[in-house]
Amino acid sequence: MPQITEIFFDCDNTLVLSEELAFEACADLTNEILEKRGISDRYTGEQLIQDFVGQNFRGMMISLQAKYNFEMPAEELEAFVKKEEDKVIAKLEAKAQPCVGANEELEKLFKSKKYHLAVVSSSALRRVQASIKKVGQDKFFDEDMVFSAATSLPKPTSKPDPAIYLHALEKCNKKPKETVAVEDSKSGAQSAIRAGIHVIGYVGSYPGDEKKIEMTKLLQELGAKVIMKDWSEFQNCLEQIESAE
Repeated sequence: MPQITEIFFDCDNTLVLSEELAFEACADLTNEILEKRGISDRYTGEQLIQDFVGQNFRGMMISLQAKYNFEMPAEELEAFVKKEEDKVIAKLEAKAQPCVGANEELEKLFKSKKYHLAVVSSSALRRVQASIKKVGQDKFFDEDMVFSAATSLPKPTSKPDPAIYLHALEKCNKKPKETVAVEDSKSGAQSAIRAGIHVIGYVGSYPGDEKKIEMTKLLQELGAKVIMKDWSEFQNCLEQIESAE
């Protein structure tokens, strides 16, 4: 049976604590869009996280149009996608922090040279690159090994569509069964699982025990092989998947 040779990492709230900062910026733009259409509802960053975690801004705007039954012309959507990217990157470059313990584990993996490493995200490529650079993780990944569902594909999409994982497998010349993905969200886990990849579900960035328990259950139900509460458990989680092979 094939050994694990490839590890894919989601970025937002898996490697970098970026979701909260990003959703703050998204809330401002979302409210601007709703106001423009005479819709009285307003979002905080926290509410957006609850409704749309794991989706990129384009995916959120498609969901928003369905929820409130309006249509946004393609040019307007593209203008807002660009605006959101700039706002989020500015926040990340100022304030982003690594997920607790992530840098230490990446360092060990990088030095061991046992696995090939890549980042597979729904977020725009510029945003992912800004995030990992700010927290000192860019040195662990070759520049062409950072993949974005919003940027790297011929047709932009968002997780849970498996397209970005299938694209990353192709570019890395790997088979799903020799690959592990680390994911923290429902849509991210679904994306990897639909591509046939083993998933380690990471719940360390969720606030409070109750949310961690809820997400553990959800990720297990989706088919995550193991759950990681802290990055210090990573080697053990990986061994569990390798020994189950």
